Amino acid sequence: MKKILYIFIFGLTGIISFSSCSDWLDVAPQTDLPAKEQFETVNGFMSALAGLYITMTNENSYGQDLSFGLVEQLAQMYDKIPDGANNRNNVYIYDQETNGGYNTKGALANIWQEQYHIIANANNLLKWIDLNGDAVLTDTITRNMLRGEALAIRAYIHFDLLRGWGPMNYANNPDAKDMKCIPYRTVADNSKQPLLTAETIVKNVIDDLEKAKVLLSYEKDLDLSHYNSGNRHFRFNYHAINATLARVHSYAGNKEKAKAYALDVIRNSGRTLMDDNDGDPIMSNEVICGLSIHEMSDNMSDHFSDGEKIDTKNYITINTRNLLFGGTISEDFRAKSSAFIINNGLQLAITLKYIENENEIIPLIRLPEMYYIASLSSEGEDAAAYINNVRNKRGISKTNNIRCDSEEDCIKELKNEYRKEFYAEGQYFWFLKTNGLTGTLEHSPEISLVEDNFIFPLPDREKEYGWTEEGEEENEDDSELQ
Repeated sequence: MKKILYIFIFGLTGIISFSSCSDWLDVAPQTDLPAKEQFETVNGFMSALAGLYITMTNENSYGQDLSFGLVEQLAQMYDKIPDGANNRNNVYIYDQETNGGYNTKGALANIWQEQYHIIANANNLLKWIDLNGDAVLTDTITRNMLRGEALAIRAYIHFDLLRGWGPMNYANNPDAKDMKCIPYRTVADNSKQPLLTAETIVKNVIDDLEKAKVLLSYEKDLDLSHYNSGNRHFRFNYHAINATLARVHSYAGNKEKAKAYALDVIRNSGRTLMDDNDGDPIMSNEVICGLSIHEMSDNMSDHFSDGEKIDTKNYITINTRNLLFGGTISEDFRAKSSAFIINNGLQLAITLKYIENENEIIPLIRLPEMYYIASLSSEGEDAAAYINNVRNKRGISKTNNIRCDSEEDCIKELKNEYRKEFYAEGQYFWFLKTNGLTGTLEHSPEISLVEDNFIFPLPDREKEYGWTEEGEEENEDDSELQ
């Protein structure tokens, strides 16, 4: 992706624009965090928060790999494969770098480093709120907003690291909770931190989110659809925190809590399901939380664009599109020309989500996921109703409504819906892993996934520098920051 020049952050104090984020984000794992002068003014604190969102749009984070990039390749959502690759299974080679085509090992190492870089800077912001917040941030709401969003970002990113490097089928695997997988960094320094169990990571994520929710409770009545909402859907707002709590509790198998948080978002966020995606294929009016990328169509042109070079982009064949969307393709607007550029001559299709994206948004959480989480936490007719609600809004007639006679039926139907609803958004791979769904992919029958495909190994540098197993001595000269 081309270099992102600036991002607009909308909030209580207005609009902040940046020509670059180098004045405070010019930090690497081996260097000091920003000087204290950054945090002697309100604008300095606001710039630091905005910088967190900017960094989340980098290509090793949600600006590519954790949205439409690597996680979608792992779910085989594109028929386009990299130059030099002749086997789509090569994307699952995690233990060695390849000379051509996929280099998943390197990509995973970059994701790890980028995500912990964001966490380090969130922790730095929290540290300076503790040190200078009372003196500089005299407005309580501004201070609570800064702390709440920093905690929410820290939690959100740790959870995605857990989803990648943690166990499969956490809620139903008796050994999953005790698996040591990642550190949970809450300190703004370069100290080594131990790998924690998946259960501890989940508890820490929930704890951070609950604290953030209290801090942002002043916007409990926020209507994200209202013109006067301050574009809070570009930030971790109160409803986005509830939505993330729904996602985490669903992952952990806490059905009642997951459903309660999901229904709170459905009922109170102001967002409603769209019944048309014409001119808005990303369905931005359903976004609970997303990231803004300036000049998106230009920045995304290496991956998504129309024209003569469509066969060099992230395309699928029309046959794959038909397999992805199944028997209701003639009704489902998520599969039609309002959602895909369809090249009949080459028999290829490419999503419009990042081509016709007027709001220049990458979704982190959209409203339909709350319906799906509510479905997983319900039974029988209620479980089916939440899914059918989304399907009917997408143009699928009630005569084609699905049934959920068991939890297995519900998961089977949601498997179909996740790949359709969140195509090129990076959620389908995580759904498969969360629910322990291995085996052949319907839309890519030559691929059969096994558990090892879903659990990422620690990067080499992390094993060498970043953490210490019990009984090992730490190298005092090492200054690597996770």
